[in-house]
Amino acid sequence: QVQLVESGGGLVQPGGSLRLSCTASGRTFGAYTMAWFRQVPGGEREFVAVANSFHGPTYTESVKGRFTLSRDSAKNSVYLQMTNLKPEDTAIYYCAAGPPSFSATDYSLWGQGTQVTVSA
Repeated sequence: QVQLVESGGGLVQPGGSLRLSCTASGRTFGAYTMAWFRQVPGGEREFVAVANSFHGPTYTESVKGRFTLSRDSAKNSVYLQMTNLKPEDTAIYYCAAGPPSFSATDYSLWGQGTQVTVSA
């Protein structure tokens, strides 16, 4: 059974940085599209970034130039480097594996989520 496990969230001041990690166990995900989404209480799961073996990373407009998605196939992991964080980036961040899509409903494999809080 494939599982995704996120780590790296926490509390950071505005302008700070965090690096989220997502590691898959049970199966290699080399052929999967890997994506990051985020969700605030009462809100829908929002697309943040996505990449696969055929296409480079694509980002939602609000994080372009600040977030970087990368993959390490040898470690079966995907990362989200977040810099110049803003209070509006506060959310639970989830990694997901599935077909190429910007829609959360198209992904069937999810991690448990990691909280990111940006506050002074």
